[in-house]
Amino acid sequence: MQIIDFRATVAASHDEPRPDRLLSPHSPQRITWEHYQSSDHALSCGIWACEPGEWRIRFAPDKHEFFCVISGLVRLHDEAGQSLTVGPGEAAVIPGGFAGRFEVVEAVRKYFVVYDSASAA
Repeated sequence: MQIIDFRATVAASHDEPRPDRLLSPHSPQRITWEHYQSSDHALSCGIWACEPGEWRIRFAPDKHEFFCVISGLVRLHDEAGQSLTVGPGEAAVIPGGFAGRFEVVEAVRKYFVVYDSASAA
């Protein structure tokens, strides 16, 4: 087993929010560089980047994400109307079952760690 170096070049995957979740006038392009995925697919780590935009999110009860912003600014809004703004060097966790809105205020790049306990079963 070897240590994963995030400086290594890995293939990028591109996507955008589903149209039924989109809240901004244009669909922001999202890029994911997955540097590691566990053999049981329960843990995924990498770097994620996105253009400004906003969309609805709903995490499955067993899916949790830790992230740390490298550059840019994101704001998470929960269904109760609370919001959290996260900028460079700051981190947060999106817990399983979270529902709300994900807003990229300034083009963002972040480290992410996603744990999906349903995949580990």
